[in-house]
Amino acid sequence: MTGLVTEEEMIRSIRGHLPQLLRSDPSLGDYILSVTREHFPTKVETEDRFTRMLNELARDREAQSRKWDEQNRKWEEQNRKLDGQNRKWDEQNRKWDEQNRKWDEQNRKWEEQKEENRRNWEESNRRFDAMNKRIDRSLGALGSRWGTQSERAFRDALAAILVESFEVEVINVNEFDDEGEVFGRPDQVELDVIIKNGLLILCELKSSMSKSDMHTFERKVRFYERRHKRQATRMIVVSPMIDDRARQVGEHLGIELYPDSLDVPV
Repeated sequence: MTGLVTEEEMIRSIRGHLPQLLRSDPSLGDYILSVTREHFPTKVETEDRFTRMLNELARDREAQSRKWDEQNRKWEEQNRKLDGQNRKWDEQNRKWDEQNRKWDEQNRKWEEQKEENRRNWEESNRRFDAMNKRIDRSLGALGSRWGTQSERAFRDALAAILVESFEVEVINVNEFDDEGEVFGRPDQVELDVIIKNGLLILCELKSSMSKSDMHTFERKVRFYERRHKRQATRMIVVSPMIDDRARQVGEHLGIELYPDSLDVPV
């Protein structure tokens, strides 16, 4: 008695004999295709479906490309606008830089003008002060001559100007002339001495100088030279009032004449 065939055995048998059966009976293949067509699409249907999928993908890609192109166009347009704005900003910055340069130049000119005005003001004040001092000394000379101011105070003022203006030391020398070389009789001889860089400068600082005063000053110089065995480099008279005849004598004796202490080239 033959046993029952299981489903698994049947499937193995079909797999083993199916290729031969299909070769021997072509209609079997058609039958199998008709049965399987209900569950699986045909090659043509598969190809059509694949083609449709490719076409849909292509359309999606084209649509996406158009969207990207449109977005790129918008970005390029935006970049052009930004470039235009940047050019405007650059131009504005250039104008600001130019304006700042002009302001800096103007400020520099103002500072230079302010400094120039300051120097002019200081120079004017210096000249004004010098003029006032000259006037004061001239008035002092007049006062000294008329007895309202002592000759000593006037001489000290002139000496102080020399010290302050030229940084020299004015030494007042007072020596006794035993033989009367200066005044024709023994007497005190007073003379102002400046020593600078090895130079010996002998000075007479007075409110006024007459012809006889000029001769007396020259004798004072010779007296000093003989006593100290040293020759004077320069002889200087500073006086705001020098008689014309005294001026002639001074020039003849080689004495430098100055109306003011500030005029002395020490």
